Amino acid sequence: MARQAVDFGEDELRALAGAQSFERGLGYLDAVTGLEVGDGSVTAVVHGTDIYEVELALGGGAGISGWCDCPYGQEGNFCKHCVAVGLTVLRQAEAIPSRRAAARARASGLEVWLTALSRDELLALVREQIGENRELRRRLELRAAAARTDTGAVRDRILALIDPRPFARYGYVEYADATGYARQVEEAAEALRALASGGLAAQAVGLAEEAIQALGQAYEEVDDSDGVVGRAVAAVAEAHLEACSVVRPDPERLAEWLVGQVLGDRNDAADLDPLDYAGILGPAGLARMRQLAAEARRRRPSGWAERYLMERLVKAEGDVDALVALYAKDLVPSGVTHLRIAEELEAAGRVDEALAWAERGLRDTADEAHVDGRLVDYVCDRYVRAGRMAETVVVRRGRLRAERSLAAYQGLRAAARAATCWATERKAALAVLREDVRRGRGGWYGGPVLIDALLDDGDLDAAWHEAADCADDRQWQQLADLSRETRPADALAVYLRLVEPLKEPTGDRVYERMTRLLLGARDCHQALGTEDAFNAYLAALRAELKRRRKFIAILDRHGL
Repeated sequence: MARQAVDFGEDELRALAGAQSFERGLGYLDAVTGLEVGDGSVTAVVHGTDIYEVELALGGGAGISGWCDCPYGQEGNFCKHCVAVGLTVLRQAEAIPSRRAAARARASGLEVWLTALSRDELLALVREQIGENRELRRRLELRAAAARTDTGAVRDRILALIDPRPFARYGYVEYADATGYARQVEEAAEALRALASGGLAAQAVGLAEEAIQALGQAYEEVDDSDGVVGRAVAAVAEAHLEACSVVRPDPERLAEWLVGQVLGDRNDAADLDPLDYAGILGPAGLARMRQLAAEARRRRPSGWAERYLMERLVKAEGDVDALVALYAKDLVPSGVTHLRIAEELEAAGRVDEALAWAERGLRDTADEAHVDGRLVDYVCDRYVRAGRMAETVVVRRGRLRAERSLAAYQGLRAAARAATCWATERKAALAVLREDVRRGRGGWYGGPVLIDALLDDGDLDAAWHEAADCADDRQWQQLADLSRETRPADALAVYLRLVEPLKEPTGDRVYERMTRLLLGARDCHQALGTEDAFNAYLAALRAELKRRRKFIAILDRHGL
C-alpha cells in the first residue's frame, strides 16, 4: 500500500543520489520540517548548513525527481536534502493519499472562495497583499506601468531592478545575496515580455539592450557560483529575442549590436548566440554580420570570441570546406579540432576524408599525454566497423604508452579481446605500467595505474603481490573490499591500519569513511569466526572517541 501511495522506495532514492549522498541524507531525517503534500509533489524545508527548500515530484508511475536550492542541488543533483525528504515521505507513506486529497480540497476551496468574491472584495484583498509583500507589489507596479504604456516608468523600474548596489554590501554581490539579486533580474525580464506583448515591442527591444549592457557590467561584481544570476540574465536576453521577433528591427543595426555583444568584454552574462536571430536578421543582416566578423578576425586572428563568431556564421552557411579551413587554422593539441573537422565531413557524407582527418589527429597528438578520448574512440569505432581490428589494437596500445591511465588500459583490453590477442597485449601493457612503478610515477588519482589495472581485471592475487610496495590508501581499501571473502585476514589488516589515522581529524566525511572501514572489518571477523575480537576492538574505539557524538550516532545507525 505504501509503495503504491508514493511510487518509489529507498532503492530509487539510492540510485538517484548515489551511495554517499544517500548515507548523508540519513543524517538529516530529523532536520526535515514543514512537509506539505500537493497534487503530485511534496515540499519541505531541511535545516543544514543553511535552510534549504526541497521539492519532490512523485506519483503517476513516473518514479521520483527532486530539486533543492542548496549549491549541490542547484547543479541538478539529487542531493542529501532530497534524500532526507524522500525518506520522510516513505515514513509517512500511508498518510500521503489523505494528505494529497486534503491539499486538493484546500485548492478547490480557495478557487471557489476567490470566485465568489466581489470586485471590491478582490481589490481589498490585493491591496492587503501588496501592502505586506514588497516583491508582489513591485511585480504589479511593473505590470501596471506596462499596461498604461508608461515606458519611462518601466525603464526606471527595470534599471532599478538590475542595479546590484542594494545587494552589494561591500561593493560586491556575495554568494549569499546572489539569489535575491537574480529574482529581481527575473522580474525585469517579465516586465520586458509584458511590454512586448502589450504592443510596445520596439520599446522593449531598446530597453532590453540597455538592460543587457548594464547587466554585463554588473555581472563582473557578482559571485554567481550557482549560476542563478546567469540564468536570470539569459531570461532578459530571451525577452530581447522575443521582442525582436515581434517588431523585426533593422537587420543591419541588429547585426551590429549582436556582433558588439559577442566581441565585447562583458558578454559572459548574457552569452548571446547570434544565430538565434538568423530568422530575424535575414540575408541582409547575416551578410552584415559576416562582414563585421571577418574584419574582427583580421584584427585579432587569435581572439577566442572572434573565432567563435566566425565559426558559428560559417557553419550556418553550410559551407563545409570553408568551415574545415577555418578549423584547420587553429588545431588544438588535444585533437578536439581534428575531431570537429572529422564530424563535419562525416555529416556531409565525406566519410573517407573524415577518417583521414581523425587519423591525422592521432598522428599529430601521438606524444601528448592528454588527448581527447572522443578522437581515439572515433577512429577505433570506424576501424571496427571496417573490420580493421589489428589497427584498433595499435591505436589503443599507443594511447596507453602515451597516457598511462586506467581508461587507456581498459580501451586496449576491449580492443585486444575483440582481436583475440589480449593475453599477449596484457603482458606487454602490464610491463609498461610496472616500469612506471619502478620510476615512481603515480596515476592521475594518486596510486600507480598498475594496481588499478589489476583490480579492474579482477586479478586480486597479482594486485596483492604488487600493492606491497606502491599502493596508496584508496587502492588498499578497494583491494580489501574486493577480498573480504577470499582473504579476510589480509583485508582485516588493511581496514585496521586505515582506521588509525582517522582517529585524529573530525567531520562527517571522516566519520562516514571510518564507519565504512569498520563495517568491512566486521565482515572480515565474521568470515574468520572472531566476532568477539571485533566486539572488543569496537568497544574500545567507542570508549576512546566517546566525546564525538556525531560519530557515535553514525555507528549506532549502522548497527556498530
